Amino acid sequence: MRILVNIDVPELALAERFYAEAFGLRRGRAFGHDALEMLGGDVPVYLLRKQADTVGAGTSTRDYARHWTPVHVDVVVEDLDAALIRAIAAGAEQEGAVREAGWGRIVQLADPWGHGWCLLQFLGRGYDEIAT
Repeated sequence: MRILVNIDVPELALAERFYAEAFGLRRGRAFGHDALEMLGGDVPVYLLRKQADTVGAGTSTRDYARHWTPVHVDVVVEDLDAALIRAIAAGAEQEGAVREAGWGRIVQLADPWGHGWCLLQFLGRGYDEIAT
């Protein structure tokens, strides 16, 4: 099985810049004017140009204000503080304080299009610290 991450955005050039600066991804292939591949993570991220108010799923339309979804992407980083500074400088919004857990540290973000992200820094053995 192969997993891909697809992210709807209203404008590819701005999204490419954000994801490159915030998370260190780099441009891969372009697919015409409507899609762009971003590489550098464990899975490729595809930015898909989709205008606001077009049908997103069922009868729901796309809205690039901050929104909730039960699916989000975590970005594992070596230095959470440095990654957070970089993401905010690129245009992300921090949502809440950095929190610590038995496995490491986490902070929630929103990208400029309302998508939720988390930065994770594993400490010790990461999730193995709390595995039962």
